Amino acid sequence: MNLSKIHYTVSRKLLILVLMLMGTQAIACDICGCFMGITPYLNRNSISLLYRYRSFNGYNGQQHSLFPKGGSFFIPSDRKNSPITNHDGNPEDYELYRSLEVRGKYFITSRLEVNAILPYVSNSERYNGYTSTLSGIGDVNFYAGYHLVQKTESKFKQQLIAGAGIKLATGKNDFKNNEGIRYSSLMQGGTGSTDGFVYLNYLVGVGKFGASLNTSYKVNGTNSEEESIANSTTSFLNIFYTQRIGQDVQVMPSAQFFYEYSGGEKYKGVKTGEHVMNNLMGGIGLDVFYKNVAFNAGIQKNIWEGETDHPMSAGKVHLGITYNF
Repeated sequence: MNLSKIHYTVSRKLLILVLMLMGTQAIACDICGCFMGITPYLNRNSISLLYRYRSFNGYNGQQHSLFPKGGSFFIPSDRKNSPITNHDGNPEDYELYRSLEVRGKYFITSRLEVNAILPYVSNSERYNGYTSTLSGIGDVNFYAGYHLVQKTESKFKQQLIAGAGIKLATGKNDFKNNEGIRYSSLMQGGTGSTDGFVYLNYLVGVGKFGASLNTSYKVNGTNSEEESIANSTTSFLNIFYTQRIGQDVQVMPSAQFFYEYSGGEKYKGVKTGEHVMNNLMGGIGLDVFYKNVAFNAGIQKNIWEGETDHPMSAGKVHLGITYNF
C-alpha cells in the first residue's frame, strides 16, 4: 500500500470517528429525560465519559444567561447530603441540569452495535432566593443500532443507521424536602418511568466537509405518581470540517443545530399544559483526536423558542473524552 492510500485510509477512519463523538453531543430535552442522539461512526468498541450542562432562566424579565449568577457549572462539591436547601437572598431564579455519563459501545457484528449509558445527575433549582440541589444515579439507557448503509470507501461518503432502545427507571424519583413534601418531577434524579425510543442517523461527506443528521422519537411511560411526559421528538444537524495537524493529531470545528419538541407534563394521562418544550438551538463545537483518544467540547445557545410556560432555555455545554479499542 502506498503512502497516499495509507493517508486516505487513516483520514477516513478519523473522519468517521469524529462523527461518533459528535453524536454524543446531541442533547435532547434534559428535563424530560429524552434520548440523546447518535451519529454514524467507525466500527470500533469504545468507552466514553461525557459531562453535560444545561440552564433555564429568564423568569419575569430577569437576565437570560447560560451561567446564571449563583449557579454552579460543575456538580457542587460542597454537598454533604442530598438534597441541599438554603436561602442566600439572590434574586435570580434558574434551573440547572447536569449529567456525568459513562457510555459504552460494543459491536456484535460489523453492522450491529449495542450501547449503554449510565448517568450521574445533579439538578439545581433556585426560586425566590431558595436553592435546592438533588443528585444521584439517573435513568440508564440501552439501545441498539443497525448500519443499513456503509459507503465510506469512495470520495462521496454515506452512512445510515436505524435503531431503537429503552430507558429504565433506575433513577431516584421520590426526593423530599425537610417537611416531607416531594420535590417536583423535573428536579428528581429520574423520571420513574420506563420509556422507549427509535432513531435514524444519516451521514454525507465529500472530502473534508460533511454533514450529519440525527432524528429520534421517544414514547414515555407513566411513573408510580401517575406522572408522565408527552411523547417527544428531537433532531440534530452537524456541519463539520476536518483538518490534520502532523501525523497523529486531527481537529474538527463544527456548526451545530438542535431542535426539540415535547407537549410537556401529563398527569393521569392528561396534559397539564406545563413545561412544554419547543425550541431551536445553535452553536459551535471542537473535536481533537490523538491516536485512539478523542476530546470533544461544544456550546449551544437558544436561537428560537415557541411560547410556553417554561423559563427560557438559555443553552447547554458539553465536555467529553472517548477511548476506542
